[in-house]
Amino acid sequence: MNQPLAYVHPGAKIAKNVVIEPFTTIHNNVVIGEGTWIGSNVTIMEGARIGKNVSIFPGAVISAVPQDKKFDEEDTLTIIGDNTTIRECVTINRGTSDRMKTVVGENCWIMAYCHIAHDCVVGDNCIFSNNSTLAGHITVGDHVVLAGMAAVQQFCKIGSHAFITGGSLVRKDVPPFVKAAREPLSYVGINSIGLRRRGFSTEKIREIQDVYRILYQKNYNNSQAIAIIEAEMEATPERDDILEFIKNSQRGIMKGYFSN
Repeated sequence: MNQPLAYVHPGAKIAKNVVIEPFTTIHNNVVIGEGTWIGSNVTIMEGARIGKNVSIFPGAVISAVPQDKKFDEEDTLTIIGDNTTIRECVTINRGTSDRMKTVVGENCWIMAYCHIAHDCVVGDNCIFSNNSTLAGHITVGDHVVLAGMAAVQQFCKIGSHAFITGGSLVRKDVPPFVKAAREPLSYVGINSIGLRRRGFSTEKIREIQDVYRILYQKNYNNSQAIAIIEAEMEATPERDDILEFIKNSQRGIMKGYFSN
């Protein structure tokens, strides 16, 4: 890391085998783990906690103060998990007093020009394609894919294993295991391809499909659908994950395409 054309604040804690390319700036109160590579012209600001074997490409800005007028210089963090890749010109803002941190999990792939705003919590193994944008206070589960130029409104939640198509505007919560598309954003099926790639059996995929058929294709309201699913379908982790997500949704879940 002895790069004479980079600036590293004396208060930053950098593992010995971190590679820092020229013209990068690393501020005070930053921790960077072993094996991480930081490209040229990256800015890593106060409060960043970057894990092991992370790759950060040129032009990225990590842990800048939130774009939130309520922010009052609180001592907040940005946490990046191990083995995550952050491509060119990505911006990730640190938290506010709401959650005190912004989190991106392990093994994520955040492509060029994405923005992750303050107080977002992103799970593990997520892929955000180019220009995807998260407003503040968003929660994203594991294995979520946002295709290019998707934009998510503040306070929304996206369940694990969801796939959201390119150019989508997410205004409501997106339940787990689904594909979401069209305008307004709607349920268009379950993410069967993604689930197969991650080892879900055919039987498990059919079980998830059965849950969503009741929820989205039988003309029940959410309360009726939940009651029928609980009464007629065997309790499994996937079934319960879906029901818990819907019950706890504050913004309400997106509608089904067939019911719009």
